[in-house]
Amino acid sequence: MKNILCLNKIAKIGTDKLDPAMYNVGTEVANPDAIMVRSAAMHDMTFDKNMLAIARAGAGVNNIPVDRCSAEGIVVFNTPGANANGVKELAICALMLASRDVVGGIKWAETLAGTADVAKAVEKGKSQFAGVEIMGKTLGVIGLGAIGGLVANAAVQLGMKVVGCDPFLSVDAAWNIDSRVEKVATFEDVFKVADYVTLHVPATKDTKGMVSEKSLAVMKDGVRIINLARADLVNASDIKAALESGKVAAYVTDFPTEETVGVKGIVAIPHLGASTAESEDNCAVMAAIELDEFLRYGNIKNSVNFPNVSMPMSADKRICVLHANIPNVVSQITTALGETGANIENMMNKSKGDNAYTVIDVTGDVSDVTIAKLDAIEGVARVRVI
Repeated sequence: MKNILCLNKIAKIGTDKLDPAMYNVGTEVANPDAIMVRSAAMHDMTFDKNMLAIARAGAGVNNIPVDRCSAEGIVVFNTPGANANGVKELAICALMLASRDVVGGIKWAETLAGTADVAKAVEKGKSQFAGVEIMGKTLGVIGLGAIGGLVANAAVQLGMKVVGCDPFLSVDAAWNIDSRVEKVATFEDVFKVADYVTLHVPATKDTKGMVSEKSLAVMKDGVRIINLARADLVNASDIKAALESGKVAAYVTDFPTEETVGVKGIVAIPHLGASTAESEDNCAVMAAIELDEFLRYGNIKNSVNFPNVSMPMSADKRICVLHANIPNVVSQITTALGETGANIENMMNKSKGDNAYTVIDVTGDVSDVTIAKLDAIEGVARVRVI
């Protein structure tokens, strides 16, 4: 039986996917073989040698020490697309919040409690909260993946002109994007023409601070910016300066920080993008299925640090080797198996960046000597026999 520790509350519809005859799942599980997590910080955690996988019930993995996991042979999964509709709907809401001072208007209306003629006061004071309509405006979408693609399509349906950029757009994702969405080559091409800019990319060394004094200078005066992706994508000091100068008309973010709360022109939403019952259920189900496939069969789908590898078992034993993506590892693995008499029935090897994964179905004995030989190969992080 495998132990699965839940660091956060994971929707029951997801954990129910894990057969209780095979898995012990809970928040107090000791010596876990795998972890399910949402937002809990894991960077200070240490992992036992039996730790095989971490499944993040969500898309971002900033709370997980991915590089260290790779070195220790721990596969990190996420659930791309599972919460996409929930974030898309909040993005549409954010478009409206960026267009009209709805939040300020509501706060002001609450101050009218006890006023003799509220209706008259409303008619007199409402003009200070007026705004603009989105129809006919240009929305620039940075990132056209699971969420960005849905936002782009919805904006087209709402009568907006949509321009998007995604250097890593997959063929499958491209098929799902409305043909009326104009795809351009660079982020700057988006920034130049957009009345609204919405960000849907992960925070990486290349995207952190992508909205800054330099990129803001390229944008239209009065641009409205929406960030439901990650706080680090926008330089807080620069966005505040742009709001003060009028370069930016409004900034809506789902990631409040000490620098952005209580600032005029900033609508700070308390990280509600995926906070729907449906999103939490979808993420939990996907995370549980990913773990089950890996723990039971060694198959990988939606890992952020190792490649997708999936094949039906075709022999008595399966050897799973997580290793560095360096020359001669696979040949050394097959040689070691040949020397110990194991016969290879089927095999698959794929790589992702610096990491690789080799799955081998074998007949014959897989002894401790065989495993030790595989473990001793340079670059091998973990060997597991199923």
